[in-house]
Amino acid sequence: MPQPAVVEGALVQCSFGLAPASLVVLPASMVTVESMPAADITCCTPANIPTFGMCTSLSNPEVAAATSAALGVLTPMPCVPALTPWVPGSETTMIGGKPALVMGSTCTCAFGGVVQILNPGSTKTLV
Repeated sequence: MPQPAVVEGALVQCSFGLAPASLVVLPASMVTVESMPAADITCCTPANIPTFGMCTSLSNPEVAAATSAALGVLTPMPCVPALTPWVPGSETTMIGGKPALVMGSTCTCAFGGVVQILNPGSTKTLV
């Protein structure tokens, strides 16, 4: 079933992050949707998603150390995402040989967070 295409400026959120982030799509593929650079499933690097503000995952060594130092009181630390590629991508549309990123795709952080797309940035284009 077609889903909305994800483009530059899409709003994404990590389950352990304290703030949503705006997706940055590098214009390498030169593919646009609704006049915005279109994302593919590999848009999961620090260049694409630099931070979700503060991280609250105890799997993050910095959060665990700060929480331990605070005698067990959860102490968020700056978020530095370590993400896997998005799944699933579009079954029918490719961007630069990779599946297009669509609403409903998720990716995971090495510290246990699940990242979801809150707003794909496109409103009319289904892929």
